Amino acid sequence: MDNVADYKEIVEIIKDSGGERFKRCFQCGLCDTVCPWNNVRQFSMRKIVRQASFGMTEIENEEIWRCSTCGRCPERCPRDVSQIQSGIALRRIATEYGVFPEHVKPVRAVAGNLSGTGNPLGEDRATRGDWGKAAGVAEFTEDMEILYFSGCYLSFDKRLQKVAAATAKLLKAAGVSFGILGTKENCCGESIRKAGDEEVFKKLAKDNIKTFIDNGVKRVLVSSPHCYHTFKNEYPEFMVHFEVVHINQYLKELVDAGRLVLNGELEKRVTYHDPCYLGRHNGIYEEPRDLLKAVPGLDFTELPENRENSLCCGGGGGRVWMDTPKGERFSDIRVEQAAKVGASILATSCPYCITMLEDSRLGMADSESLEVKDITEILAELL
Repeated sequence: MDNVADYKEIVEIIKDSGGERFKRCFQCGLCDTVCPWNNVRQFSMRKIVRQASFGMTEIENEEIWRCSTCGRCPERCPRDVSQIQSGIALRRIATEYGVFPEHVKPVRAVAGNLSGTGNPLGEDRATRGDWGKAAGVAEFTEDMEILYFSGCYLSFDKRLQKVAAATAKLLKAAGVSFGILGTKENCCGESIRKAGDEEVFKKLAKDNIKTFIDNGVKRVLVSSPHCYHTFKNEYPEFMVHFEVVHINQYLKELVDAGRLVLNGELEKRVTYHDPCYLGRHNGIYEEPRDLLKAVPGLDFTELPENRENSLCCGGGGGRVWMDTPKGERFSDIRVEQAAKVGASILATSCPYCITMLEDSRLGMADSESLEVKDITEILAELL
């Protein structure tokens, strides 16, 4: 990086970008022992933090883009180094100077899409609410119980629109008064922030906050753990507070209150994959399991790595937009684990997880023996 004079300046930039805790690291290596990358290739978060503490000058290094922000290493760190924030700080510097390795370049296009159309896929904003029209979902009004914020992937991706439709079906069956904002929605901005583009994140956040306030939104229901995390933990940085509920929490409320009744049976073995941003980052472990165990006939079994120790799908930290070579995909390991426990359905609660796990399932020799489904899809089939 010729534009940066010396290591002291780099260190200051890293600190200003949110990586001020990197100097706490005393190189114990616990972060490397739990990092999912070391299941598929050699990778050292400890090395990145060490380099950053001395003013890392090789921002071109593609290693800084590998972290999926899964949250395993901060859990184990005895010095509260905040490895994720340190890594994001390096990405912010790389973004500021326009330095992107070849496999990371799609992030630049995604940032452009987010700025132009409000979604990472570059889809026409005018079609954002079309899934809702097809499912008979009304536009949100202030007198409704809750706003359903479907998010980008559930609004545009054909596979994930099925999850949005299943969610709407369940809410209607429970008599919930809800609506969507459709074309007024923007991406929550979580992943582009983790990929280092703070400017785009702030624009998206401010636009969404203004829209929520203008439309009288007080309670927000989300399907994506990434939306949940951002609205609940990051939007308060802008001095606003909305009540945020994940769909698993809300459905558990509805079942417990007797508003949602599950009929019929599902005589299949089902296992559950904990999304990083639902579990480790936000502590939501039991509600999805309670919902699955409430299904008559369902045979529930755990994966070998579950709850706090869940294996990341590989899609967090903006990596859902980057190319990961076959042989380096965490999701390949996950579908193999599901097959080994004899599950016919691998359930989860995250659009990124479904995307990554579906890709890996299709690469299995016997792909038809396993289905990847959101919990809402399983429950909606019982109505």
